[in-house]
Amino acid sequence: MDTLLVSELAPAVKHPSVFKKFDALQPGESFLLVNDHDPIPLFYEMEAERGKIFEWNKVENGPEVWKVEIKKYTESKTTNTLPHQLKEEDKELFTLNVTLLEPRLKHPTIFKYFDALKAGAAFQILNDHDPKPLYYQMIAERGNIFSWTYLEKGPQWWKVQIKKNDPEDGETIGEIAAKDLRKAEVFKKYGIDFCCGGKKTLKQVCQDKGVNLAVVEADLAKAEQSSITTTGHEFNRWQPDFLADYIYNQHHIYYYEVQPVIADVLAKVIARHGALHPELLALESQYKVLVNELDTHFMKEEKVVFPFIKALVKAKVSGDFEALNSQPSLTEPIQMMQAEHEAAGVILENIRHLTNNYTVPSGACNSYQFLYKKLFELDEDLQQHIHLENNILFPKALKLEKEIR
Repeated sequence: MDTLLVSELAPAVKHPSVFKKFDALQPGESFLLVNDHDPIPLFYEMEAERGKIFEWNKVENGPEVWKVEIKKYTESKTTNTLPHQLKEEDKELFTLNVTLLEPRLKHPTIFKYFDALKAGAAFQILNDHDPKPLYYQMIAERGNIFSWTYLEKGPQWWKVQIKKNDPEDGETIGEIAAKDLRKAEVFKKYGIDFCCGGKKTLKQVCQDKGVNLAVVEADLAKAEQSSITTTGHEFNRWQPDFLADYIYNQHHIYYYEVQPVIADVLAKVIARHGALHPELLALESQYKVLVNELDTHFMKEEKVVFPFIKALVKAKVSGDFEALNSQPSLTEPIQMMQAEHEAAGVILENIRHLTNNYTVPSGACNSYQFLYKKLFELDEDLQQHIHLENNILFPKALKLEKEIR
């Protein structure tokens, strides 16, 4: 078998040389590629430009030398699988160095790896900057079906483990909170995000935050025995259309009323205390970003998502599904709403940091105290709002659409 030492070639001619070698093969022939790093970008480039007419067999998998046997088929093979790294026994250990990929191939390559995972499996990505934009794209295009854990956060390298959720791992914290809001108070106690990050299991979240799982489970059991309720409402029993109306009347209207009040007080506090408290200017910047996000987000919910959900309920009651035939799926709008919830959650985290979790500075005036009080109340309201949508309304609506379609 011929051997091509790619590591000895100039970067500009590496891939063209491999393609030339491959194109010269007769059907059934193969050659051995030898490189000093994982040649996975080449696999996807070959698949994109030549189609599924080759076999990719990993012979040696680093850490210093990578060897791959590339064999040409007589015709396209629809059963062609991903490289050796995606075999089940390797998934937990495999790290994809994103910096070695061409910019146009980076996100598509990561999506291919993720899509090839079985439930419960994971892989890691290594990058030279924070890959947070990828996180939002995955939320928007795949939904909240994965966990995202930072293993390293700069300044030179970022390493993230991406795991596909497995229903057999147990209920997610969002599902737990949806069934009993008393348990949501336990999550708040431990700083566990049950609204934006509600798709993780309790075990996953405790591992990520370094919290003792047994202690949290004990507190959840105590909450279940408590006679105290948070709102008195059993949201999980409500029909999706009624819940959508409740969210609008209870949370959207509240936001529209309190938002200008906070903006006005914030401007006054900055004018009086900005010189001594420069963090107020950063707070104002973050608040403006939050308002812009929420204004657009609420409009989408009121104009698109909520009417769609009401149309689904109406169709189920009447049995008239004709009007829905021309409608696209609700899945994409809901995934977009969830992605925007994530973005709002990050802004709220920044605001909590800037305000030291809404702790008023010593000697602060009444306006300062009022500002932090209103920001805290808005934060609490948004957490409840996002929880109701991510963990109750959206799953109910998607289930209903699936039944109808």
